[in-house]
Amino acid sequence: MALKALPGPDRMSFLEHLEELRGRLVRSLLALVVGFAVCWGFADRIFHFITEPMRRADSKVQFIYTAPTEAFFLYMKMAFFVGIFVAAPYVLYQVWAFIAPGLYPHERAYAVPFILFGSVFFVLGGLFGHYVLFPMTFKFLGEYAGTEMTFMPKVDEYYSFYSWFLLGLGLVFQLPVVIFVLARIGLVTAGFLLRSFKYAFLASFVVSAVITPSGDIVTQSVLAVPMMGLYLLGVVVAWLFGKPRRAPEPAVSAEG
Repeated sequence: MALKALPGPDRMSFLEHLEELRGRLVRSLLALVVGFAVCWGFADRIFHFITEPMRRADSKVQFIYTAPTEAFFLYMKMAFFVGIFVAAPYVLYQVWAFIAPGLYPHERAYAVPFILFGSVFFVLGGLFGHYVLFPMTFKFLGEYAGTEMTFMPKVDEYYSFYSWFLLGLGLVFQLPVVIFVLARIGLVTAGFLLRSFKYAFLASFVVSAVITPSGDIVTQSVLAVPMMGLYLLGVVVAWLFGKPRRAPEPAVSAEG
C-alpha cells in the first residue's frame, strides 16, 4: 500500500495574489454600493437613529450646518455608513475567500463561523457604541459645559465623530472571532495570549488613539477598556476551542 498526500494550501505567485486581492476588493466595493442603494431610501430614519445618542444626552440639542450642500452629502454619507453594516456578511466572505487558499482543506470549514459570528459581532460593536459608550461619553463631556455656554454641534462633525467611533468598535469586536479561528487552526493558544497581554494592553490604547476622532484621553479610554475585555474574552475562547495545528493525514491507497 502507498500513502497518498492530501492537498495542502494552494500555491500562488505574487502577481496571482495581487489579482485575487483586486477581484475581492472590487466585489466588496460593489456590495457596499448595493448596501448604500438599499439604505438611501431610509436616509431620514437613519439620520434620526444616528443622532439619537446626542439627543438622549441633551434633549435640547440643536444640530446646525453651515454649507448649502452639507445636509445632502451628509445623508449620502450616513446611508453609505449604514450600508457597510448591511454588506458586512458579504465583505467578510470576501476576506475569508482571500485567505482560504493559504489554509488546509479541513481548516477552510471555519468559513461559516467566521462569517456568521464576524457579522454578528460587527453589529454588536456598533450597537454597544450607539446605546452604551456614545451616550455615556457625551454625558460625561457635557458636564463641563457649565451654564454660560450653549452647545450647538455642527452635524457633519458629529457624524464624523460617530461614524469613526462605531466603525472602530465594530472592528474591535472582531477580535474574539479572529482569535477563535486562529486558535482552531492552531496558530495561537490561550497561554500565548496571556503572556502577550502587556503588549495587547499597549496596543489597545495605540489603536484607540488612531481610530478615535478626538484626542482626549477619556474617549480613548472608553474604547480601549472594551478592547482589553474582548482580548480577555478571546483568551477564554482560545482555551475552550484551541487545538494544535496539524496537516491532514495522508490517505492510504491500495496500490503496491
